Amino acid sequence: MTQLKTHIVDLIGAVGPIPVNEYMALCLFDPKHGYYTTREPFGASGDFVTAPEISQMFGELVAVWLYQTWLAIGRPAPVTIAEIGPGRGTLMKDMLRTFSRLDRALATSATFAMIETSPRLTAIQKQTLAGTSARLGWHETTDTLPQAQLLIVGNELFDAVPIRQFVRAGAGWRERVIGLDEVDDLRFFAGAGSIDPTLLPDDAADAPQGAIVEVAPARTALMAAIAERIARDGGAGLFIDYGHIRPGVGDTLQALRKHDHEDVLANPGEADLTAHVDFAALAAVVRAHGLDAHLATQGDFLLSMGLLARAGLLGANADVAAREKIAGEVERLAGPRAMGELFKVLAVLPSGITVPALD
Repeated sequence: MTQLKTHIVDLIGAVGPIPVNEYMALCLFDPKHGYYTTREPFGASGDFVTAPEISQMFGELVAVWLYQTWLAIGRPAPVTIAEIGPGRGTLMKDMLRTFSRLDRALATSATFAMIETSPRLTAIQKQTLAGTSARLGWHETTDTLPQAQLLIVGNELFDAVPIRQFVRAGAGWRERVIGLDEVDDLRFFAGAGSIDPTLLPDDAADAPQGAIVEVAPARTALMAAIAERIARDGGAGLFIDYGHIRPGVGDTLQALRKHDHEDVLANPGEADLTAHVDFAALAAVVRAHGLDAHLATQGDFLLSMGLLARAGLLGANADVAAREKIAGEVERLAGPRAMGELFKVLAVLPSGITVPALD
């Protein structure tokens, strides 16, 4: 039993069952034993590989989109270019290199920001970005960013924000909670109280017994804070994650460890817990702030941004092995059986602004 699992068992024994969002928060962010506060999750030696770690092409094309957006909104200066939830800093490293090639003046005049809450990951990011000439700073929230127009990107940000789950039980729906079974092991239960039916999707009434519905108030709150900032000060945002464009019924909570799935309740603190992102809900928040929300699959976005042309340039003078590696990276990033369909893109833009790849 992990140290965090012992703590959670003791906590439930003392206060009773806890909801899924509280369990996720403990597993991921507990100061002493949480997954993101104690482990190195990224890369082949970790538990999962993100798109920036697969290929430099991902960060390059994201930077091109941000640059085109900066041009479309009138080349604002000053401008802050930020990444929220920046992992090891690989995406920002590739973007900074690309900005320097696209527009040296922008690369040297813009303020770049990393929005990160983990001191351990901040230290890793500073190692990754050591030696950069960009004006680069770290922030725990968007609240402390410079007061300027903001271009912000987040890759695999929202999937790790804790969710609530509701389960169809009897005539109604109950909050899904984690309690203890007869041998004091962790187990899912239906909570005691009823819930507000307005939290449920339209098709929930037809769901069978035991069906699961997920909502994510913490995600919409984070999106609202970002959208409010863009609506107030100007700018744009690009958010890439795995999830669905249309809301529905289903359990997407999962644990990932050493590149494989495992029981969500098995090893708290030692596996990454995520859930699919409801992009329709995030887009609704964006539009409620008077901004435009554009949705696409990651595959369509990257191909529209010139992924194949970029791959061709990288492989033009390479040997056969290198070209095969690049082709494999293209397939992983954009292929329908890989990340291309599962991952979605949400672009946040001022009303009426159009940008290539998202017209």
